Amino acid sequence: MFEIVVVPPGADELSEQMGTKFKFWYQDEVYGKTLFKQGRPGTGENWAEKLACEFAELLGIPHAHYELAQWQGRDGVIRHGVICPSVVPDGARLIHGNELVGGKVTVANADEKVNNYALRNHLATRVFQFLHQAADIIMPPQAYQPIEGVHSPLGVFIGYLLFDALIANQDRHSENWALVRTSEGFYLSSSYDHGSSLGRNETDETRSAILTTRDRGQSMDAYVSRARSAFYPAAAPGVKVKAYRTLDLFQLACKMDPIAGRAWQTQLGRITEKQFGDVISRVPVGQMSDVAKEFTAKLLQANIGRLLSLEI
Repeated sequence: MFEIVVVPPGADELSEQMGTKFKFWYQDEVYGKTLFKQGRPGTGENWAEKLACEFAELLGIPHAHYELAQWQGRDGVIRHGVICPSVVPDGARLIHGNELVGGKVTVANADEKVNNYALRNHLATRVFQFLHQAADIIMPPQAYQPIEGVHSPLGVFIGYLLFDALIANQDRHSENWALVRTSEGFYLSSSYDHGSSLGRNETDETRSAILTTRDRGQSMDAYVSRARSAFYPAAAPGVKVKAYRTLDLFQLACKMDPIAGRAWQTQLGRITEKQFGDVISRVPVGQMSDVAKEFTAKLLQANIGRLLSLEI
């Protein structure tokens, strides 16, 4: 089973302002500067973050490290969440995507019920072109262990998009990817913040219905096909557009570097169903229901099939 790290009482010396969740930085004896982030009650954010971390490791995606955790606040309430050591080395700075990429603002359809980030100027082709054109000054993540065919920051980023499609991550908005500026230069940051994935907000009732239905429109295949990214196509001012679906976004990115796209497909094809299942089984009792575990395994199987069937 995965360990549940106990964060020391009184560790909340610094607060983290970015985002909507309760979180704070503290100095961990093992990991150094570390973020505790509380999962919202009634969601699977904590187990989704931990599982995504382990799946990224299987795939060879450079990623932030997450552990399940709990912390007792000054009010005596025990809060459940995850911890994550900083992805930014001492003396370095994280530069988010919204600081790097400008362009036209795209407008989401009102019926998408998206968060505010979806209204920002987060154009897919602009991001891809930025990473491609700046390849001579931006390095892949320092934690990246090269795989054959993937040698550029864009190539690694294409891996992030395959990973998003695999876990149905719909939260790769412009503050959920970044560069790290160090004294040695600029690096693409490791992937981070994957809690909005794996259908973690669904109820067990909904999960059971999806797993057992004979209605193709409500099946797992239909469910995963609806997952959207936080990247948008270019549009004229005032024109309403929808975000790319996660699978379509990966396929679009592969047009910029098909060799990298095929390399990540190969990486994915090497992981067995048992390996994924073994990871899921390690979530402690009480953190994730049996239905949620079965649902997660089926979601991965559906997305693996879709990703491996793509012709790039």
